[in-house]
Amino acid sequence: MKKLALALSVVATMSSPAMAEGNAEVGKTKVIVCSACHGVDGNSMIDMYPKIAGQHPAYLEKQLTEFRAAMQTGGKEGRMDPIMGGMAMGLSDTDIADISAFFASQTQSANPAVEGTEAGEKLYQGGDAARGITSCIACHGPDGSGAGAAGFPMISGQHANYIKIQLTKFRDGTRNNDLNGMMQDVAKKLSDADIEALSKYISTIKK
Repeated sequence: MKKLALALSVVATMSSPAMAEGNAEVGKTKVIVCSACHGVDGNSMIDMYPKIAGQHPAYLEKQLTEFRAAMQTGGKEGRMDPIMGGMAMGLSDTDIADISAFFASQTQSANPAVEGTEAGEKLYQGGDAARGITSCIACHGPDGSGAGAAGFPMISGQHANYIKIQLTKFRDGTRNNDLNGMMQDVAKKLSDADIEALSKYISTIKK
């Protein structure tokens, strides 16, 4: 909770991240290789890979830059992922900005309706004070749209399986590129049932 309060206070005084402004039209010519996993418009048909259509461009740039950094430093910096690291390794800053701009300009597809999301909705909206779990709306908002300038991603309408994978990675520390360790702090308090419930609910949120 203290880390969240500190990070949010810092974010409140921050300007937008100093990222290059990408060209979506140029980016369209650079994303062919991305389509195998993420779809031609950023709407992945494979639920272990994220939908990146409509995601905040600064967040996409951050992830691509950190995938590249991990490959360049042998995992000492950035976000290690053998597939994405290989894809990002040869990208220039301009490439990253253009690709991010293209996917950010696309429209996210809707997920099928699912039942039994009440537990996930309760945890997302209100957290669990008894266990020290902060509500997800604190950073991602009530509609899951996040905050681009603050670096909080849009998570609404994401594949449930992808969310589950990432929350599990934050919990066990294999993903640790989150701002001030905030996601790791939250995730380490989540049970398997919590992660399942949150993933299911978040996948159904519509902006």
